[in-house]
Amino acid sequence: MLEKEEIEYQRLVDELRKGKHAAFEKLYDNYSSALYGVIFRIVRKEDEAIDAMQETFVKIWKKIHAFDSSKGRLYTWMLNIARNTAIDKVRKIKREGKVQIQSFETFVNTSNLHKTSMNVDHLGLKETVGKLDEDHKLIIEYLYFGGYTQKEISDELGIPLGTVKTRARNGLKKLRKMMTNFIFWI
Repeated sequence: MLEKEEIEYQRLVDELRKGKHAAFEKLYDNYSSALYGVIFRIVRKEDEAIDAMQETFVKIWKKIHAFDSSKGRLYTWMLNIARNTAIDKVRKIKREGKVQIQSFETFVNTSNLHKTSMNVDHLGLKETVGKLDEDHKLIIEYLYFGGYTQKEISDELGIPLGTVKTRARNGLKKLRKMMTNFIFWI
């Protein structure tokens, strides 16, 4: 069964690289809810999250040839694009003076307002991150659930930027090992 899923996965990636619209529709159908959930958690405004979501899929479509399967799964690559797009959106809003970024402690989880977005818990990611040691867990939570940059985490926690980068890298390596059996289909 796992072999069949891997074949389907590779077929999807190949069709995306060939510019097949049906493959992109399948990609959107399978991943849009999860990506929207991540984007909304960072942006916290529905209109801005929808804009960021659209920008994310445009970037995915235009940059699919840059995806390197030897570096990770397609979902992880798309998740990074979505996260970075959402962070850029928040920074733009902040520059325009529309909203301030909340600290991690005062972050209000508003994802329950949007039933169309997939909760990260459905992916089993929150639970898996919870199994990491405290140092790695804290950094991963700030990065991926709080929408912080590594520099912002360094400033917030008062630890050197190099330490944040090392803990993030090591935490992601541990997560990758823990999730090797994770099926990429949502």
